[in-house]
Amino acid sequence: MHAHERSALVDWSKLPDLGAVALLTLAFASVARHVRAAVSAIWLTGWFLIAVHFAAFMFLGAPGPWADLASFVGLAALACAGVLFTWAAVPHRTKQRSSRWMLAVLLTIYTLYFGLLVIAPIASWALKPTAMLIGVLPLSILILAFREFRHPLRWALVALNLCLSLFLLAVQDRPGTGPTLAFESVLFIIYLGCAIHFWYTYRRATAGAFITIAGFFAWAGVFVAGPTILVLFPNLHLENEVWNLPKYVVAVGMIMLLLEDQLEHNKYLALHDELTGLPNRRLFQDRLDSAIERARRTGSHVALLLIDLDNFKLVNDTAGHHAGDELLKHVGNLFTGRVRRSDTVARTGGDEFSVILEEPMTRADAGRVGKTLSKLLDEPVTFGGKELRVGASVGIAVFPDDAADSEALRIAADLRMYAGKTAAKENGADATPQPPKRKAPHSIKPEPGLQSAAE
Repeated sequence: MHAHERSALVDWSKLPDLGAVALLTLAFASVARHVRAAVSAIWLTGWFLIAVHFAAFMFLGAPGPWADLASFVGLAALACAGVLFTWAAVPHRTKQRSSRWMLAVLLTIYTLYFGLLVIAPIASWALKPTAMLIGVLPLSILILAFREFRHPLRWALVALNLCLSLFLLAVQDRPGTGPTLAFESVLFIIYLGCAIHFWYTYRRATAGAFITIAGFFAWAGVFVAGPTILVLFPNLHLENEVWNLPKYVVAVGMIMLLLEDQLEHNKYLALHDELTGLPNRRLFQDRLDSAIERARRTGSHVALLLIDLDNFKLVNDTAGHHAGDELLKHVGNLFTGRVRRSDTVARTGGDEFSVILEEPMTRADAGRVGKTLSKLLDEPVTFGGKELRVGASVGIAVFPDDAADSEALRIAADLRMYAGKTAAKENGADATPQPPKRKAPHSIKPEPGLQSAAE
């Protein structure tokens, strides 16, 4: 084979596009590796398929069946990438079995349809039933899973595929333009679905969301603008880079989305306990200061409850730290479920929880809440076949009766908690009390009625 014949097999003009997508994919992979996002692996797979699409289209000039194979691989990769991008934006996709069915059906039916179009007219007899299945199969999944999942995005996806099915049945058999219109319409619907799903899922005022959504709409528009310009302006020639620009826009937008999500995650971790998801000491202190300021302006009360788990060290020593972690998460969920939404439950130490109770709140109300939270721990909890039992010592202090600022309020609640722990020890209820975590002034005396829920 001569050198010029070998070079004709490969369209080197598409190499810059392949290189640009490959670099963007590598950049995306580098960002995704450091970002804790469930969608990053799906997005990365999609961009790998986009790179396969460009690589395959470089061989459209190959002789005979090799050109058909290159066309099929390139189109199928482009379609499957769009389906994956769409699926990544589906809420509860991992929890809903029907979402996985929909993913498998769309990947299979689009790939099959493109294969039939490429080898037509050999398999032209199968085009109509396959075009019908594009609308029927998603509709069937919607009907079968109607009771368990009726999300608006599911309706939108089914409606798009029904419209696509009807359009394909109308145009795919047209001589000359039929196959081209079929290719373009399938890809248009796929990437219009991407745009709709991303718009619904990432409705937030950030640059990453705007760029990605606009890029997907432009990407879908390419498959309409191309045939339209070809019909209306047959002499107008646009470079491939113009048609591929939306792909690069989407890639940059997705990278920005990952970075924005990571920044939000870091901000969340700075203010919340990673194990339980509750506010940490920093956020707790900020909310306590704010609650006290509001109470000072309105002349109302704020109650602070410090709850220390009894015998928690024994749980770690006998059942292991994993069981201890699960117990802490369980306790956090119990406490959060028993206070009002306006109140705050925080984890402020290894086995210490703090609760801020705002108006309407009296000392008697705070005492009742403290006893309720303490009684939640009376029943044993089973983790990994082991029965765990812990108690709790509760200290309560009320602003402005017991202290004039947040630090003094914490000291008052702390002293009362350990006074209750000591009294419980003397009564034989707790044989292994923990030492005080901070030294409290002797001028603050515990109130007998608020010492501990164990008394």
